[in-house]
Amino acid sequence: RMLTRTPSVIAEVFLFLSIVLVVAIAVIQINQQQILSPGLKYGIVLDAGSSRTTVYVYEWPAEKENDTGVVSQTFKCNVKGPGISSYESNPGALAKPFDDCLNKVKERIPVHLHKNTSVYLGATAGMRLLRLQNATAANEVLASIQTYFRAQPFEFRGAQIITGPEEGVYGWITANYLMGNFLERNLWRTWVHPYRKETIGALDLGGASTQISFTPEDSQENVNSTFQVKLYGYNYKVYTHSFQCYGRDEAEKRLLALLLQKSNTSSNVDNPCYPQNYNTALTMKYFSGSLCTQSLRPANYYPNQLVNFHGTGDPGLCQEMVSLLFNFTACRDTEDCPFNGIHQPKVKGNFVAFSGFYYTINALNLSEHFSLADFNSSMWFFCSQSWAQLQFMLPKFEEIYARSYCFSANFIYYLLVRGYNFDAETWPQIHFQKEVGNSSIAWSLGYMLSLTNMIPAEGKLIQLPLKPALFAGLLVFLTATALLCLLFLVYLCVASHNRKNISQVEHVFIPE
Repeated sequence: RMLTRTPSVIAEVFLFLSIVLVVAIAVIQINQQQILSPGLKYGIVLDAGSSRTTVYVYEWPAEKENDTGVVSQTFKCNVKGPGISSYESNPGALAKPFDDCLNKVKERIPVHLHKNTSVYLGATAGMRLLRLQNATAANEVLASIQTYFRAQPFEFRGAQIITGPEEGVYGWITANYLMGNFLERNLWRTWVHPYRKETIGALDLGGASTQISFTPEDSQENVNSTFQVKLYGYNYKVYTHSFQCYGRDEAEKRLLALLLQKSNTSSNVDNPCYPQNYNTALTMKYFSGSLCTQSLRPANYYPNQLVNFHGTGDPGLCQEMVSLLFNFTACRDTEDCPFNGIHQPKVKGNFVAFSGFYYTINALNLSEHFSLADFNSSMWFFCSQSWAQLQFMLPKFEEIYARSYCFSANFIYYLLVRGYNFDAETWPQIHFQKEVGNSSIAWSLGYMLSLTNMIPAEGKLIQLPLKPALFAGLLVFLTATALLCLLFLVYLCVASHNRKNISQVEHVFIPE
């Protein structure tokens, strides 16, 4: 009897343990699973401006938020040398300067992600001008860039010349994204849309163009200049306009061409916007060779002829000359048409002014917030300084920029006050900023954000305590063990029952 009991007890123990283990493994596998982010995605945008090219590296979680990536800037590098439009006569030479920045970028992005990292090059007003002036040269410059980047380990998505309105809208997206007007984290650290948060306008001053972008009071006005933007599941209507040839560099070239035109001599010209006692010799091609100065080009134009410019540091005369760069009469005093015949809704709300705006304000030693009166007095004081004094006033002294800050300040005054209709009351609503946190305020981030709408998201990864194959194998083994034990116990039960019946029958037939 003991011999038959022992297998039964063993089978019962194995059956119980098998059931307990199956339940335990299933509970652990379900409750201890970890939901992991699919990791980071990277994107590279090259801002090919008129004066230089800047490389930006952006990253965002691959699962995205409301169809748009939550993007952050992780690296920035200025390519040595001038903008790509300067290589019109030698496009083959523009690739080499990219090497230094691209090598740094390769170190920043994990090697295994290189082939899945998209690279975009967006060229702005400098290339827009070159395309108008010489379409063949512009195409050769872009082709040279294509050849260079196709040899890189990244996924090159092309080099294109973006339009002025696109540049304006992308700058507006960047400014509002960095200011937290599209997304913010709530108490539970999840991303939500800010409640009743107003967007801000964007003012961008580049080398060859300038852009103004904001959400107008009445979006039905200026329908041709209003763009629909969709980010994080919300729609925005943005008014934007880009003024070609009103970038800082091109505007100064127009001033130099105008001064030459008004001068009695073609070899020595006084410049009231240059500091007192500053002298420089510039070729006619430097300022009159541009498409923006074509109408001011002298009849006896010799590209290589030198013109000596002598700085007189005269703030009043500088203002007078700069005002001539704007056509304030084209609109005939219409309120919604400030200059050059361009209709614009009334400015409203806060604005952020970046790029060339920021650098000029910084040179005048002004902070982010100041009154229009403070700006005017600082500008007048700065423009009255001699070249020798100026070298001790600037935080960073570079001749090509130092000589032009007086002009830039006057140009900014006329653009913002007479051009865009800011006044003493609305001026304090302009915030002059270079960056927010570690991210530069530039159109490139807005461009990357828009592109993440088109880059597919990846689902979240679920990490289980046991690998699926091992989990399945254990379940099959333990279930089979339990079934075998159960069958064995049923067999023992049936065998025991049969033995009892046989013994009873034998007892009946035993003779007395």
